[in-house]
Amino acid sequence: MKSHAEKRFLGGAFGIGLLSVAAVAQVMPEAMLPSAPSAALQFEATDYDGSPQGPAQQTKTQSASSSDRSLVALIKRGGLDQKEIYSAPFHRHNLKWDALFLVATGGLIAADKHVTGAIPHDNLSVSQHISDAGLYSMVATTGILLMSGKLKQNEHAQETGILGVEALANTLAVGAVTQLVAGRERPLEGAGHGRFWVNNSIDSSFPSMHSGLTWSMASVLAHEYPRPWVQFLAYGTATTVSVTRVTGLEHFPADVAVGGVFGYFIGQYIFHAHSRFFRAHYDQKAP
Repeated sequence: MKSHAEKRFLGGAFGIGLLSVAAVAQVMPEAMLPSAPSAALQFEATDYDGSPQGPAQQTKTQSASSSDRSLVALIKRGGLDQKEIYSAPFHRHNLKWDALFLVATGGLIAADKHVTGAIPHDNLSVSQHISDAGLYSMVATTGILLMSGKLKQNEHAQETGILGVEALANTLAVGAVTQLVAGRERPLEGAGHGRFWVNNSIDSSFPSMHSGLTWSMASVLAHEYPRPWVQFLAYGTATTVSVTRVTGLEHFPADVAVGGVFGYFIGQYIFHAHSRFFRAHYDQKAP
């Protein structure tokens, strides 16, 4: 009974905490909305059709229009986003980061079985319920922002919801392909060593889908509302989901780390590429 009550309390706490982000963010007066991080101003955004857009070029999509958000337009945009996401690691300026990422991932994989081997099996379900609650509350936050933004005609909240869904969809696609190719066993499968190319399915261990999806939506939310308390709640929830996927023996540390990196950078890309609020701020700062 104690374990069941603890699970319900922690799950509810995470849900309420994340939903409060949506409630406060979407009623925030537009004049009080924080500006995008200054570091993001160095990013050269791409328009919905994939064409470059710099500070000297005015975009014709800054004002909200229903055509930008039609299902056909979003599907077309999603295809272009997938192309950019898959090609990004092969850009020359990213090669050094690719090498660092591969080395770090290799180190984590080497340590994976030792970490999971030291985790007790007594309260695995508690960690699993916490990770589920964190993911579902982030999905709920994104959905509430989208729907309430439409109902209250709050462009910023609506955009955050739409971009959060797009980040989730793109991360889901990348994660599914990677899981299918990697085919890694989960910690409780086989001998617990996390062998690759054994369980070639969309439900394999590498990377963690819970981690990737939560980090993707958290990244969009934290970039759209870059206030410390929002970032703390968003990234804190994503971190909790990642950690509890390991303590619940659903994934190895490398799985959640790679999933989190995928999700964070996909969310960041979606924000930079498609956020009207980011581009409006970019144009204001341009000389």
